[in-house]
Amino acid sequence: MGQIWVTSDWHLNHNKEFIYKARGFETVSDMNKAIMQNHNQSVSMDDHIYVLGDCCLGQDLDHARALMCQMKGHLHIIRGNHDTDTRIEMYRGLWNVEEVVEAKYLTYKKYHFFLSHYPALCSNFDTNRPLKQRTLNLCGHSHTTDAFADWDKYGAPIVHCEVDAWGCAPVPLDHIIELMEDKVK
Repeated sequence: MGQIWVTSDWHLNHNKEFIYKARGFETVSDMNKAIMQNHNQSVSMDDHIYVLGDCCLGQDLDHARALMCQMKGHLHIIRGNHDTDTRIEMYRGLWNVEEVVEAKYLTYKKYHFFLSHYPALCSNFDTNRPLKQRTLNLCGHSHTTDAFADWDKYGAPIVHCEVDAWGCAPVPLDHIIELMEDKVK
């Protein structure tokens, strides 16, 4: 198995300026290209990518299908608020999609993650415990440019994985762990 990556809120084909212009692009097409290029330059075919919702928008499912089929790696999709039943069925039919789920628990290197589209309170205010003894939330949804905008909100370690916070690219789970560990030192 290859490396594990996390990303969220591609919003491929979302032709609204408040999405693509906020990300620094002149057109939705430029945004789509950058997200795909950044993804494929980082990810290998053996890697696993957890996409925490909102892969695409718009009515042109054929175009969204064509874009997503070009993404390298094994995609594990967590349903987002824009992932309609029709889009979910399209995702399930893609060659590179391993699963589509509402949310997911993932244990990796003895860290326990709750993967969701929305930020989630996954803690018992156990801030004095090591990260490996806590449930860590990786999420998307809010399009924040600060991956740690909700860090330790209500005592819960939350990291935002939207492309908005990571230069329109996926982020290696190992890197997220390093950053989280640095925050608790």
